[in-house]
Amino acid sequence: QLPVRCMCGNNMSAPLPAIVPAARKATAAVIFLHGLGDTGHSWAEAFAGIRTPYVKYICPHAPIMPVTLNMNMAMPSWFDIIGLSPEAEEDDSGIKEAAENIKALIDQEVKNGIPSHRIVLGGFSQGGALSLYTALTTQQKLAGVVALSCWLPLRSSFPQAAANSVNKDVGFLQCHGEADPLVPLVFGCLTVEKLKSIVNPANVSFKTYPRMPHSSCPQVGSLTFTS
Repeated sequence: QLPVRCMCGNNMSAPLPAIVPAARKATAAVIFLHGLGDTGHSWAEAFAGIRTPYVKYICPHAPIMPVTLNMNMAMPSWFDIIGLSPEAEEDDSGIKEAAENIKALIDQEVKNGIPSHRIVLGGFSQGGALSLYTALTTQQKLAGVVALSCWLPLRSSFPQAAANSVNKDVGFLQCHGEADPLVPLVFGCLTVEKLKSIVNPANVSFKTYPRMPHSSCPQVGSLTFTS
């Protein structure tokens, strides 16, 4: 039976994140959130190829839930997606609950001995969207944020929602494929402009990749997690 709640909090039956341990001793961590319909395992496999001596990679699994966009089919999803247009209704409570779950995961790593300012939060597509929202609304100071092929959820709530953010001066790296048919490049462009109005614009980097669809590529991986 598939679990239906998130990977942290009080539900012990939910699957534990896929983890790539540091080659030697973990003094830093990357928490990376997968996209809709995926699991943490695929990204953990990718990170296993770029293991470093001191960085632990944590790839949690989204809960299984019906997704309105996909005719209510149940699949791994951090929150419900109603539509893909900029004007589409959003799952306000689901996004906020998912962000609280990620904050709890960050807290767990802090208890494990890795300070939050040594933790990079990132994600792809829906996971990237959640990583942006979480970073802007948490009171945990992060090392940086990596957002791949995504958008900013509940964008109309900003900048007010980030009024007390402790991450306005950390680095934000956004990457997007120029041939993305699912989350078009314009979403990435609008998101980076919005982001620059919320945090220090000098710390926001936006990189696009010609002919790349809704996916990642080796250049993104090496740029993101080895620099």
